[in-house]
Amino acid sequence: MFSKPNKPTALNRTSPSIIGTNCSLAGDILSDGEVHIDGQVVGDVRCVTLVIGEAGGVTGEIVAETVRVLGSVTGQIAANAVELARSARIIGDITHDSLSVEAGAHVEGRFNRRPAGTVQSLEAPAARDSSADEAPPSANVIMLGN
Repeated sequence: MFSKPNKPTALNRTSPSIIGTNCSLAGDILSDGEVHIDGQVVGDVRCVTLVIGEAGGVTGEIVAETVRVLGSVTGQIAANAVELARSARIIGDITHDSLSVEAGAHVEGRFNRRPAGTVQSLEAPAARDSSADEAPPSANVIMLGN
């Protein structure tokens, strides 16, 4: 009769990391979550889910589980699922398990279906490992504005 009301439990979700339209970033991005790029990134991107908006662009290698491109990519893409919208502009090869291409997407490169059972790690390559004393990058970065 006088029991405490049940408090809603917080969902264990993290917000996506966002590179805003007026933002450019030179450097690699490593995230164990979702990344939205509406600005410009020069560097490699490794994450679980990547969305590149119509105004967004990446110059570098992309490794993810899911990639949706509405903007531009200059570099290799390796992902389980790749979706290219009609506004996508890709210069580079795409390695995939699943591929969706809307009419109008522009690709200069090859589509390579990943061999069955092949899994690509999201960890940074050993040659790019930073010193063990450095703190890992924050997975939740929101960059908006100038």
